[in-house]
Amino acid sequence: MSWFESFILGLVQGLTEFLPISSSAHLRLTAAFAGWHDPGAAFTAITQLGTETAVVIYFRKDIARIISSWFRSLTDKTMRGDHDAKMGWLVIVGSIPIGVLGVTFKDQIEGPFRDLRLTATTLIVMGVVLGIADRLAARDEAGGRHRAARPRKELKDLSVKDGLIYGLCQALALIPGVSRSGATISGGLFLGYTRESAARYSFLLAIPAVLASGVFELKDASEGGHVSWGPTIFATLIAFAVGYAVIAWLMKFISTRSFMPFVYYRIALGIALFVLVSVGVLSPHAAESAG
Repeated sequence: MSWFESFILGLVQGLTEFLPISSSAHLRLTAAFAGWHDPGAAFTAITQLGTETAVVIYFRKDIARIISSWFRSLTDKTMRGDHDAKMGWLVIVGSIPIGVLGVTFKDQIEGPFRDLRLTATTLIVMGVVLGIADRLAARDEAGGRHRAARPRKELKDLSVKDGLIYGLCQALALIPGVSRSGATISGGLFLGYTRESAARYSFLLAIPAVLASGVFELKDASEGGHVSWGPTIFATLIAFAVGYAVIAWLMKFISTRSFMPFVYYRIALGIALFVLVSVGVLSPHAAESAG
């Protein structure tokens, strides 16, 4: 991998990790269109350490409060009803599905799941799902002629059941094209949460899974020696800087706007990808001879 490739891929990772459009799909497509090797699951997991560091810094006050309350609740029974202490447990519960399924289907994730036809399908299907979820949220917020506006749930209303459902939605992101944030935000909207609450928990929930995946891939790559460390670290730093800016922008954007622009983009990209593969411009396995 060249330094120029690492710069572009790090930029793409940072721009797309937190938007509900699938960073893994965009990394793969960038490599395919440029005629580069597929950056691979290891590169993706390691550069995600950069974007997750951005999450940790952006939500540092929330995270510090949650960790502090969670640890105190282990010995202080009066703390067990505290919202932040419960959030600590809910993040743990929600992280279980992706951990179990990620290990179980590791070979499929790094092999058959990377077919561009599957990526195109998931871009479209999850785009439609996000669109429906967003419309339901908008209907609740606006009400109607014969229907009063209905308040949406906040993070303080999060239950163990909802946390586990969030976790199952997050596990869908193991399939390229789904999008971790897209799947979890859609799940949150269907469960009745506000856009901001759905996005905030989505970002917090991703931290344990992404950090664990990145550390696992670091260990695997170190033993296998199949990662270009200089360019990969450079890409990770780029992803961190760009990712932080994207989080700040997105949290402001969704406070007043819907997710529909991302829905239209996903569907258009999925259709375009199907057409390009159908006419032979792209092979379904383009850029899969990764090194």
